[in-house]
This record gives sequence, structure tokens and C-alpha cells, in this order.
Amino acid sequence: KRLRDFLLTNVRGPFGNSLRFQVVDLTAMERDEIKTLGTYGFIKGARVFIVGAVAKGKWAMEDYGYCMEKNILAAAHLGLGTCWLGGTFNRSASASRINKRDDEVIPAITPVGYPNDRKSILDRAIRFIAKSHSRKAWEELFFHGDDRSPLARNVAGPYAPALECVRIGPSASNRQPWRVVKDKGENLFHFYVRRTPGYGKIFPDVSLQDIDMGIAMCHFEVAAQEIGRKGGWQRMPDAPPQRGLEYIVSWTERLSPE
Repeated sequence: KRLRDFLLTNVRGPFGNSLRFQVVDLTAMERDEIKTLGTYGFIKGARVFIVGAVAKGKWAMEDYGYCMEKNILAAAHLGLGTCWLGGTFNRSASASRINKRDDEVIPAITPVGYPNDRKSILDRAIRFIAKSHSRKAWEELFFHGDDRSPLARNVAGPYAPALECVRIGPSASNRQPWRVVKDKGENLFHFYVRRTPGYGKIFPDVSLQDIDMGIAMCHFEVAAQEIGRKGGWQRMPDAPPQRGLEYIVSWTERLSPE
């Protein structure tokens, strides 16, 4: 019930798209169908899933990734296990369960349950292939002023934990497409995506790497709030261009009045 209540409040992303999520109990046949569609992970024994929908449009994938990751963090806080399953679920049983409209897309779902402490041989092999425990080094992801100057942890200051939460976040095929450039003069962080060539063709209606950017935004914001830093997201027309990177959004700190 606590998770269902949270889903009812988590209905709008930072870019303004409206979303809706439901907890659904799928039949065995419906669960078998899902196994043929997802790309983020493999599951066994799960019956209950969080399924969501968002209208197709600008920044819809980022908002979906942001809000679904909030659901996943809420589930983890309750001691529940989850697993990102990204793909095309538009014609699956989960779509009919939430009465998906023609203008909506279901970019990803997640099972919810109590995780098995023992990992199977298949699970260990999959995690090894996907490098699930491996993450890029800090210096490959975070920069100061431009994408040629790695950001030192001491320069990141109070935001170092928030950036670390971005670094260890989940992503499709563990590609970690996010890059963050801190402004030299203030606590202003520009988020960029480094796209993998051809990756967007896997699912025409779903951009997995844009979902990943929403996940990164979620981790950064939640961690920043946890350490008492106030701020918000905005698109900045004067964000500095970077080599091989596509600008997404910026986090700007809001100072409390004296």
C-alpha cells in the first residue's frame, strides 16, 4: 500500500511531462511474454510489476527514467527488490492492464518483490557480461569547465556525493552515457549525453539512453536534497557545447535567503 500511495504522487517529471504508474499482478503467460521484450535484465519468480505510461513527446523518456527510478528507490527503501526492464511494451499484456492510450508509450517496467539472496549461475553470468558491478571512473564522467578537464572531487565540494550517486546508477547495458560539466564559477552542473552509435535503433519508440539521463537526474537530485542542497533543473540556451556530447539539462543551486 505504501508503494501504491507513492506511485499516485509521482506523476510529473522535471521537464513537465505527466506520467502514470500502477502496480499490476501478471499471469504466468503475461510474465513469459515480458521475458521476450526486455533488455535491461532477466527475472525469475516475479509476479508483481510496476508498469507506467507517458505520452509521446519531447523529453518524455527523460521524465520517465527520472520518475521510474524514484519508484525504484522508494521500493528499495521498503526493502523490495527491483530490476529495470526496458523495451517496447506497447502491445504487451501490461499495456492492456493499464489501458494504454494510442498516444502513450510504455518505455520500461520493473518487477517488485523480495530478492533471493542466492545468485544463480545464469544471473552471475549475465551480470558479468553486462559488467553490472563495473562503473566508469570518476574522471571519465565529470568535468570542470569543459570536457577536457576532469573534475577533482575536492572542487566538486558538497556535490561530490551527489555525483558519486550518478556514477553508480544503473543504465542500459551499463554504458553510463551521462557526462556532467561543472561551471567554473558556481554550483551549476550541465548534464550531457554521449550517445552510442546505432543504439537508438533498437527500439524506435523508446530511447534507452534518454531514460538513462532521467535516472542520472533522479540520483543527483535525491542525493543533493539528502545533503541539504537546494536547487532545480532548467534548460539553459547558453550551456557550453562539448565535443561529441549532446546537452540535456542543467542543475542550478538555489541559495537560501540570509
